[in-house]
This record gives sequence, C-alpha cells and structure tokens, in this order.
Amino acid sequence: MKHNSLSQTQAQTQTQTQTLSPRQVLFVRMLELTTVELEDKVRSELLENPALEAIEPDTPDARNILSGEESTDEISSADDYRTPDDVPEYAGWEHRSTAGTAEEIPLSAGVSFGETLLEQLGELRLDETEKAIGEYLIGSLEEDGLLYKPLDEIIDELTIYNGIYTDEKTILRLLQMIQTFDPPGIGARSLQECLLLQIKRQEENATGRNESLALQRSILTRHYDEFSQKRWENIAAKLGCDESSFREAIAEITRLNPRPGASLTEGLGTSRQQIVPDFTVEVQDETISVQLDNMYIPRLCVSDDYQQMLETQLRSDRPEEKAAAQFLRHKIDAAKGFISALKQREETLTRTMNEIVKAQREFLLSGGDEALLKPMILEDIARATGYDISTVSRVSNSKYVQLPWGIFPLKYFFNDGVATVGGGEISVRELHRCLQELIATEDKSNPLTDAQLTDELCRQGFSLARRTVAKYREQLNIPVARLRKG
Repeated sequence: MKHNSLSQTQAQTQTQTQTLSPRQVLFVRMLELTTVELEDKVRSELLENPALEAIEPDTPDARNILSGEESTDEISSADDYRTPDDVPEYAGWEHRSTAGTAEEIPLSAGVSFGETLLEQLGELRLDETEKAIGEYLIGSLEEDGLLYKPLDEIIDELTIYNGIYTDEKTILRLLQMIQTFDPPGIGARSLQECLLLQIKRQEENATGRNESLALQRSILTRHYDEFSQKRWENIAAKLGCDESSFREAIAEITRLNPRPGASLTEGLGTSRQQIVPDFTVEVQDETISVQLDNMYIPRLCVSDDYQQMLETQLRSDRPEEKAAAQFLRHKIDAAKGFISALKQREETLTRTMNEIVKAQREFLLSGGDEALLKPMILEDIARATGYDISTVSRVSNSKYVQLPWGIFPLKYFFNDGVATVGGGEISVRELHRCLQELIATEDKSNPLTDAQLTDELCRQGFSLARRTVAKYREQLNIPVARLRKG
C-alpha cells in the first residue's frame, strides 16, 4: 500500500517597498494643483497653522523664509508609473475662479469656439432659417477653427437632420459672414484660405496700400504649393521682387495663426470659464523667457513669535510647558514642511517648463507654426529634467501656459511622432492637418482611397503604411472613400 507523502517547505523572500514620507506626500499633492487651487491651499494653510505667516517683500521678516536647505528629495517609485503607458489620462479642464486673477477665455462649443462665434452671429440681422444655418456651420468647425466638411455635405445634413432646404449659394454667403468674425481666419476651408483671410483683415485695417501685404497675398494666391514646400528661391525668382521685401513677407506670413481655434478648447455646452495660466512664455527675437505665474501667492515664513515661544518653553522645567512645546514644535515643523514643499513645487514646475520650451524652441520662435512642433512624449522631458515620468505628468496635467498668441494646456506640446522619408520625424498633429487638407480638397465625385491618401502623403515626405493612414483617418472621424462620395 502506497502512502502519499506530504512535505512542507519554507522559503524566505525579500521584497523592497518604499513609502512616501509625509513631506513627500505633501509635495506630490501640491505639484498636482493649478495656480488657482494653490492659492486656495495657501490661504487655508495660513488659517489653520498660526506658525505660518505671509510676509510682504523686503521686510525684516524675510530672513525667516526657508532658503531651500531643507531636504527636497525627488518623489520616486512608491507613487511612480512603471512605463509611459502606465501614466493616466490627462484630467479635465476644471478651474475655479479667483476674482482679479483670471483671464477670461470663452471655451468653445462643439469642436471649437461655439459660444464666442454664436455671440457674434447673434449680432447679425438674420431670419430664423439663416440663423439656424449659421449655427450649424459654427458647430461643423473643427477644433482648429477651420471647416473641412464640404458645403454639399452640409446641405444634405441640414435637410436630413434639421428639415432646412437650402442651396450652396446661401451656405457660402453665411460662411463668408462667419469668416468676418474674430479671431481672423475662422471658418476657412483650408490653410491657404485661413492665411488669406488674416491678410485680408490686415488690409482692411491698413491705411492705404501696403506693399508687404500685397506681396504676401501674391505669394499665397499664386505660389501656395511652392510656399508650403518652402521653395523660397523659386517663388522670389517668379515674383521678381527684391530679397529684403521677400524675406519680410515670408516672415510676416509665418507669424499668422494656422489654427485660429487652437488657443480655445473643445466641449459643447461648456460656458465661460476662468483660466489662470500657470506659466507665461515670452518670445523676443531669438530669446524665449519662462515665468511661473505665482504673483498672487504670498511669500511665507515661520512666525518669529512662535519660535521664541518654543525656545522659552523648552527652557522651562514645568511639565505643562513641555507639553505646550511639543504642540508648538509640531506647528513649526508643519510650517517649515509646507514652505519647503512650496519651494520644491516652484523649482520642479520651472525646470520642467524650461525643458519643454527648449524642446519646442523652433515652434515658439515661429510664432506657432505647428509644422515645427516636435514630436515629444512625457519620457523625453523626464529624461531631460531627471524627474520621474509621474512627476512630469503631474506638472503637465491641468496646467496652462500663456503664449504670445493664446493660452494653451501644457499637454498641447506633447504629441507622438511620424517618420519622414528623409529619416526625420514630424508630429502627428501636423500629419492630421495634412490629411484633413487632402480630403477637404479631393474630388468628391471620386474621393481618395486610403491607398491614394498614402501615396499623396508619401509625396509630401511622410513614410507611412496604408493601415497607418487609415488609423489616422479614423481618429479624425473621417469616413472611408465610398461614404465621402458626393
């Protein structure tokens, strides 16, 4: 008879875990706060901790401000993400307002600036049908402020979904009205038209004939294809203009906004919100400066009175004084920890933003030319700063930057790259723009298939497979060729 033998083994394994100290936890939480939320946090801390005081600049109490000598160890593995894919999605756009600190930005309806445009539409004398068509056109704009949907498709949709029967002449007339709205370039049906609308607005505001504007118009009207391929010498030779005037005209064109809706956000039904930029980036010639916008956050110090009280009670032999000293020490330590975390937050945000600016220098110097927006992911900035990906994610999440041409979320600067034929890399956002423009200008009786789109993009320098083009087309919610056939 066989007996089953039972054996027990005992093994010892060693695992290493890391927990965050209370001071590190405080830093993590403060890093995630927007400027407005940080203002609330500072006010709350000042009310709760009497050992913490706000001081005016250049007062004698300034000597008590922490100089950064406290430990500000970088947050690491306990709250980090193992790979870039583990980083959570960026949070929403919720911002509380603080009187006197916010710049009011009208957030858009639908795919772009709805509320602002609807207000301008309401100022026109239109009958009910015209108003409904205008509203539908505004709702059809993409997030960059341009209209890529063909007019005949809009006519069909108005008939099917709104019971409005109209013609292309009426649609075009109302679209041209919308194109007179602010910001200039809104409602254009291509990048070329967007730039020309902005030049037209400048011409309308100019006193007399402006030779530079006339030259810019000529470049974009007669030589747009060569302009888009940056064949400057060819254009200059054909126009027969002097080099100085030509260079000035090209520089002025590149300062125009190719995405007049980009500085505002998407989201139908979002009413006016208050956005306080966390950073301001200024561009002057070849110099780019970064400033952390914290002017409404007071300088903090540890109370002199509390520190003197602590010293007095520590010298006492009375038990009740010893107990009071423990309470005071706790409050003073909390005040020091808060100031230290605040300083570390400022250093981390500033360092991260400086690296973002360094990586996107060409884009910023161009005045917002998205073709120059480099592919960049969180890991790139983490490597440049020496911070963990989770730290960069917290800095980028729900933070805004004031650029010379508008307010943008920091996540705007982060985008994947696409390989080019020459072995370089270009941003997916620029590829999206090229793909949208190809489809907007295609022959609607014979729309481009994914294979044909791939060939066209390859001719423009993109190195893509057909299935990749199909993926990007789907990301833009653009149907396949047979469904786009007019």
